[in-house]
Amino acid sequence: MVRNILVAGVGGQGVLTAAELIALAAVEAGHDVKKSEVHGLSQRGGSVYSHVRYGDRVYSPLIEEGDLDVLLALEQAEALRWVHYLRPGESLVILSTRRIIPVQVSLGHDRYPEGVEETVRPLARVLEVVDDVQVARELGNLRVGNSVLLGVLSRYLDLPQAAWETAFSHLFRDRVLELNLRAFTIGRTLARSES
Repeated sequence: MVRNILVAGVGGQGVLTAAELIALAAVEAGHDVKKSEVHGLSQRGGSVYSHVRYGDRVYSPLIEEGDLDVLLALEQAEALRWVHYLRPGESLVILSTRRIIPVQVSLGHDRYPEGVEETVRPLARVLEVVDDVQVARELGNLRVGNSVLLGVLSRYLDLPQAAWETAFSHLFRDRVLELNLRAFTIGRTLARSES
């Protein structure tokens, strides 16, 4: 069986790092992994996303519409961009409460979408809405919010916690590693259930 995960956010949020951590944890757990990423306008807060697929044998890095097992949305509006990829009634959506207001909205040329949770909820089997910003703030570093979200995600995937910890140790060192692992562990406690 192949797991299809899409990580979506905006430039500067660490989308690619989050996807890399998922891929590394899957490799560490002995899976074949393929990953594809689009940087978009990453320097300007544009859309950034990454497909991560793992399983016994994976032939393509790209996820087809209607085949998405997990949507990890690091920003509210970005979740809406990808709902058509979900397997209706079967997918897990992990949704950050973070809202990053685009320039066109601040200038009054567009409106930020309302009711993101209400739109996503009927399309997902499980919707986890996570205030990763608040947890990161309590830990003293807003940059660890993604580790909180990954902690929630880890409770739903068949990847052992040790594989995640090894993945984190590949990308982070010393105090940064320790802080990210604390955030990850807190995220694991926030997940409503395992599946």
